[in-house]
Amino acid sequence: MGVLDGVRVIEQGTFITGPAAGMLLADLGADVIKVEQPGTGDPFRAFKGGLYSPHYQAYNRNKRSIALDIRTDADRAVFDDLIRGADVYIQNFRPGAAEKMGAGEERLRALNPGLVYCAISGFGESGPSKLRPSYDTVAQAASGYLHLLVNPENPRVVGPAIADAMTGFYAAYGILGALYERSRTGRGRKVHVSMLESMCHFNIDAFTHWFSAGVVMGPYSRPSASQSCVLACSDGRWIALHMSSPEKFWQGLAEVIERPTLFDDPRFADRFARIENHEALIAELAAIFRTRRSEEWCARLEARDVPHARVYKADEALEDPQAKHLQIEVATEHPTMGPFRTVRTPVSYDGARALAVKAPPVLDEHREEILRELGRRAAE
Repeated sequence: MGVLDGVRVIEQGTFITGPAAGMLLADLGADVIKVEQPGTGDPFRAFKGGLYSPHYQAYNRNKRSIALDIRTDADRAVFDDLIRGADVYIQNFRPGAAEKMGAGEERLRALNPGLVYCAISGFGESGPSKLRPSYDTVAQAASGYLHLLVNPENPRVVGPAIADAMTGFYAAYGILGALYERSRTGRGRKVHVSMLESMCHFNIDAFTHWFSAGVVMGPYSRPSASQSCVLACSDGRWIALHMSSPEKFWQGLAEVIERPTLFDDPRFADRFARIENHEALIAELAAIFRTRRSEEWCARLEARDVPHARVYKADEALEDPQAKHLQIEVATEHPTMGPFRTVRTPVSYDGARALAVKAPPVLDEHREEILRELGRRAAE
C-alpha cells in the first residue's frame, strides 16, 4: 500500500505482541526486518513442529528475516548498523531484558537519536508486578475482560488471543503517532505499551459503566443491552441477531417469524422490557427458529432488513459472496514453503485494496540481501 514506504522497522519480537505490531506497519508498506535468534528464531515458529507454524505465519507476513546473536561482537556490529539506518525498533521482552542483551533504549538512541523505540511489556515497566510473566489469558483476566467472556456455569477460557493482538495494535498506533511527531520535530520517542494497560483500555465500556453508574458488567450485560443472540435452526446451523435500539428492526423480526402480536406481551413491549426479559425473549425466538432451515431464515431476515448473519467457521466465512467481493483472502507463493494464504489488511486507500502480500520469511532468509544493503550504506 506504500503509505509507510521508506520507513525501516527493526523488530526483535516474539510470539504475538511485537510481531503483530511489526506486521501492521509492514502491511502499510514499511520495510520490517525481523531480527531472530540463530537456529531457533521466534519461538512461535516451532509451535507445530518445524520452523514455519501457522501460529508464526499469522503475524509475520510482509517481513524480512535475519538471524543475529547480538551477544557476539560480529552480530552486534550488524545489529548496530541496522539500528543506525532504522526509523523504528520494536521489542517485547520483560523489563530489563533488552538492556542485558544490548538492545536497551539508551544504547540504541546513542546510535540513532531519531529512533522511535517501542517496548512492549506484560504489566508495565515499573510497579510491583513489572516482572511477572504475562500471556494473553493473564492480561485478559487482570484487566477484567475475561470476566465478560467466561460462562459462570462452566468457567473456562474461550476465544482467540485478543490481548496479544490488541496490544500489538496499540503498539503500532503509538509508533505511528511518534513517527508523525518526529516528522515535525526530528525527535525520536520511546513508546511503551503493556498488555494490562492495553486490555484495560479495550475494556473501556465495562469501566465506564462502573465509573458512571456503579454497574459491574457480566458476560450477558452487553448482549441484553444490545439485544443480541445466537439461534439454532432446524439444519443445526446458527444465526446471530443484533437488534440494537431501532424499533423498525423488531417490527421486521415480528414479520419474519409471523408473530405480529409479539409486542402485545408486556415483557417484550418496548426496548427496556426486552432488556429486562432478555432470557425469556431468547427462549421464545429459539423455539421459533428451530422450525426452519438457516437459508430460509436468512432470506426472510434479509428481505425485512433485520441485522443478522450466519455464524460461520473459519473454513466458511471467506466463501461468503460479500467476503469474496471484498477480496479479503489473498495469496502468494513462498519460494521454498509453497502456497501462502492470509487475510489482507482491512485498510484501503483511495479505494485500492492491499491485494499484494509477501509470505512470512523462513529463518534468516534475507541475510545476504540485508548485509549487501548495509554494505552499500557504509560505502555511501
